[in-house]
Amino acid sequence: MTQSDVLVVGAGPTGLVLALWLTKLGVQVRIIDKTAAPGTTSRALAVQARTLELYRQLDLADAVLTAGHRVPAVNLWVRGEAAARLAFETIGSGLTPYPFLKIFPQDQHERLLIERLETLGVAVERQTELIGFTEKENGVIARLRGPAGQEVDCAANYITGCDGAHSVVRQTIGAGFPGGTYRQLFYVADVEAAGPALNGELHIDLDDADFLGVFPLAGQGRARLIGTVRDERADRAETLEFKDVSDRAINHLKVQVRNVNWFSTYHVHHRVAQHFRKGRAFLLGDAAHIHSPAGGQGMNTGIGDAINLAWKLAAVLAGRAGDDLLDSYEAERIGFARRLVATTDRIFSFATADGPIAEFMRTRVAPVVIPIVASFRPVREFMFRTVSQITLNYRQGPLSRGIAGHVHGGDRLPWVRVDGVDNFTPLAGMDWQVHVYGSASGELTAWCAAQNIPIHSFGWRLEYERAGLARDALYLLRPDTYVALADSLGTPEALARYFADHGIKLSAGSPRS
Repeated sequence: MTQSDVLVVGAGPTGLVLALWLTKLGVQVRIIDKTAAPGTTSRALAVQARTLELYRQLDLADAVLTAGHRVPAVNLWVRGEAAARLAFETIGSGLTPYPFLKIFPQDQHERLLIERLETLGVAVERQTELIGFTEKENGVIARLRGPAGQEVDCAANYITGCDGAHSVVRQTIGAGFPGGTYRQLFYVADVEAAGPALNGELHIDLDDADFLGVFPLAGQGRARLIGTVRDERADRAETLEFKDVSDRAINHLKVQVRNVNWFSTYHVHHRVAQHFRKGRAFLLGDAAHIHSPAGGQGMNTGIGDAINLAWKLAAVLAGRAGDDLLDSYEAERIGFARRLVATTDRIFSFATADGPIAEFMRTRVAPVVIPIVASFRPVREFMFRTVSQITLNYRQGPLSRGIAGHVHGGDRLPWVRVDGVDNFTPLAGMDWQVHVYGSASGELTAWCAAQNIPIHSFGWRLEYERAGLARDALYLLRPDTYVALADSLGTPEALARYFADHGIKLSAGSPRS
């Protein structure tokens, strides 16, 4: 019987990122997928700023930036004309190294992740399906069906369900998946086209209760149309063709379609699993939460799940933390998933509401009010922070402690770049570290050196104060770059208490318990 530290079920972006992070942290990973090959089409497109920030840890950010398409703005259309334009650079400037939306289709994204994983000596086992598993005292025994139909058992310390909306892992642990299904039928079409909506920006039509967006792809004249239908056409999803839905894009957004490379239809659900963990089994990505595509949040949220869980599994397997550290995964991620599903549901419901009042709000009020509201910096920042996921925090989580300046334990560290010095550069490391903005005391420096924790001091500048950081305070950063502890006094005693209270060791104990 084969043995691994972690069995990853599902080789979409969530599973691949989890496998990559774990492998980089020295964990023995086995990743399986029931498909014969990576997908060649995909519905997920957006890579948000927070994902790019986290991808620095795997040296992936630059590769995504090179291969993807940078979207500078979103345009709102009414009655066949562009009615409002919101520039991402203006909205996100000064908040992140990546103040834009990046379009990088999921199929290309997966190929990049697979290549990186293979360079580390880990290959996806294709046509290998999880049938079920049982939990033992020190691990799980999983039953797999291989390419030839043969069934074998394998052992792992932990099993992670990255296996999508119909997750076998979720079904096996008996976690409910409450929620519902949108009545609209979604369609997606990759096209080669011309027209004003093919200028490399994102375009959304507000005219009808059926959603329609034109999402730019890399390459001249390439775009993806994503839309919905709710009339009698929605009842014949199996036979629906692009010609049945193309009139609106052609007439409302003036898209001159030259070729259709791919067309597909699908239904969308909005659900969150009741639990993200049971014993040695975990749920991530679509296995844990699914929602409307509003805001391009789905794939990014699954990647966030993977990064949150990876360092915790690695710490426990290395004997550097107790099992209760793994409870913090659900505590930190399930609340965000529930808020996200509620938020995307409200946005999608507004965009697709029926009736004259809803139409008036979309076509008359929204194009006028949104640009005016967005002219105020606090509103622009709130909009960008929310969509880009840089506002996501774990303030109420069990691993978060303290406040220094405006930064709480559990927050994303504010990004500041001063005179070429980027305070996110040290975050490429994948372990605990301490930041001090101002001067670190000799005692703190000595304690960090003795505990082998990197400490990074940044000479005080007013830019740090404007970002909410406190002078001479210490900020303890977790391996996933979130602030674990914010201490305004900057004392080593605060660090020692934090690690002691959470049972986290800075050197390995008894591994793989």
